[in-house]
Amino acid sequence: MDTPSRRINIAFAKKKTAKQQPCSFIIFGATGHLAATKLLPALFHLESCRRIAKNMTIIAFARREWSLDQWKTHVCDSLKDKISSQQQKVILKQFLKRFRYQQGNFDDLAAYQQLADNLQCESSCTQTVFYLAIKPTVFSTVIKNLELTGLNKPCGTSRIVVEKPFGRDLNSARTLNQLLHQSFNEEQIYRIDHFLGKEMVQNLFVFRFANTLIESLWNRNYIDHVEITVAESAGVGNRADYYDQVGALRDMVQNHLIQLLAVIAMEPPCSLDADELRDEKVKVLRSIRPIHSNQIDEYAIRGQYAHGSVDGEHAAGYLQEKDVKKDSITETFAAVKFYIDNWRWSDVPFYLRTGKRLTQQASMIAIRFKLPPQQLFRATPSQTVAPNWMLLSIQPEKSMKIEIHAKQPGLGMETRITQMDASFLKNNEQSLDAYETLLLDIIEGDRSLFIRFDEVEMAWQVIEPILEHWKEKATTTAIPAYPAGSWGPKEANQWFSNQNQNWRNTL
Repeated sequence: MDTPSRRINIAFAKKKTAKQQPCSFIIFGATGHLAATKLLPALFHLESCRRIAKNMTIIAFARREWSLDQWKTHVCDSLKDKISSQQQKVILKQFLKRFRYQQGNFDDLAAYQQLADNLQCESSCTQTVFYLAIKPTVFSTVIKNLELTGLNKPCGTSRIVVEKPFGRDLNSARTLNQLLHQSFNEEQIYRIDHFLGKEMVQNLFVFRFANTLIESLWNRNYIDHVEITVAESAGVGNRADYYDQVGALRDMVQNHLIQLLAVIAMEPPCSLDADELRDEKVKVLRSIRPIHSNQIDEYAIRGQYAHGSVDGEHAAGYLQEKDVKKDSITETFAAVKFYIDNWRWSDVPFYLRTGKRLTQQASMIAIRFKLPPQQLFRATPSQTVAPNWMLLSIQPEKSMKIEIHAKQPGLGMETRITQMDASFLKNNEQSLDAYETLLLDIIEGDRSLFIRFDEVEMAWQVIEPILEHWKEKATTTAIPAYPAGSWGPKEANQWFSNQNQNWRNTL
């Protein structure tokens, strides 16, 4: 019998057993932080799992005047924490054989021509991946030079991977998209949001659509509200030159948190085909209730961390961080309330929050269910019954928990909360890193977990009125401060639609 659950399971099985294909993988900005901390470890793990074709070549394109041996030393340094056994050392030797090094400035057309000549020599190439691990300010330079040298249409299929941010507002996002489409078609463009590659986020699809018990409760009739939290205990670190121009709303809410909202709220797709999935997410984004300019202070809250204590150690305030402007009004905390005006979610608030220097590092989705329609225990010691919660932890713990009531042992009718733990990892199992999943999908041509431009466009349309309002208030209203090590400004705890709603901070 063909059921939606069966189709979902078959699709996931096919996704994990896709055929390996020859590929040339070019990393622009290969000596940068992203490549060293995310891309190289992810590719090495795929090598260890034998998930990439034997004849795949990795070309590092960077400005440093390094030899191939110097580059390989850099790779070894980047992976030193990953190598602990003799077997891993053997795998590393094989991994290093894949590399080529191409020195060149991003505006040096001759370097691109040399890259094109080298790719011509890779006779086994059937597809080429260009990964832009570079600052957005040089996107246009690289894209134009790829087209000028014909690298946007090499042998087989070419793909280009663009890291966030996708613009800094709606107009710049459209400009970037137009630039990409001048050289690449939509099927070649992979807009990456690493949150969608996280194991727990992918598990949401299975959790919802392969379980009748869960899907039947997933609507306004049973759910009181939804909370999405991405909290960081760290400060701005060495990203101040970037972060001070962006802020929490652009850096986290516009992409990561809104994508999580779309995955939670979407309708079941007809299949796990990339466009089927993304069509359903776009429907959610189109259904988000517009926030009018006179309502923004009721729907969005910002804050900036001041000095405080994190994990028992003193933490400086944002304005005291290196490279931060002393009069900066950049928000390091943002909370936004959304309503989705469709049949499933009518009048159910979705609360999104993110911030730096918060109490702990955690990413979680907390779904609170409505109270029973009749309080049968009002004449007992359990007269005030706590609500049921479903808790989906993305990081650092990866788990799914449901809180229900059970009677305590004894003669009385007292209840207590019992947690049903549905953690999907068994003993000795390890989940894939988000980049490992997404890089494999890029190599295999699976666009399911990547973002289509209409998703980007709709997200900016939702967020931009808030950005404009905060910009207008910049000269008249001070940005609220919150002490480092707290859960954000106190205003964020006094802002819920109902007085019996509050933030869920722990599992």
